[in-house]
Amino acid sequence: MQLLRVSTALTALLLSTTVLAADAPPASSPLKSAHGVLVNSSGMTVYTYDKDAAGSGKSSCVETCARNWPPVTAGSAALAEPWSVVTREDGSKQLAHKGKPLYTFIKDKKEGDKTGDGVGGAWHVVTDPAR
Repeated sequence: MQLLRVSTALTALLLSTTVLAADAPPASSPLKSAHGVLVNSSGMTVYTYDKDAAGSGKSSCVETCARNWPPVTAGSAALAEPWSVVTREDGSKQLAHKGKPLYTFIKDKKEGDKTGDGVGGAWHVVTDPAR
């Protein structure tokens, strides 16, 4: 009976770890977690844009918008859900989480800045999905 309880507990732990690992940034991603939010390799906060329709495979942030909100570029490695790649109008590849393209903000000047959160009521910090 004790062996069954230990086995069940280990199985539950393994499954919960697997779920968290699947939602964490992919190893090939330029993203990491810091202080409960996703940041790029330079430590700059990552955002989503309300005008981007999840799963559309498109970014609504182009031209001037993209200069102010640089897209988080995606590598060439295959990604597992909830991660995906959006092909932008210029052909470049942008990383997406749960179908939403990801961006940084040019007014964030140092690691940990979140000055873009809530801008225009449309920009939002991406919280660490593994938390």
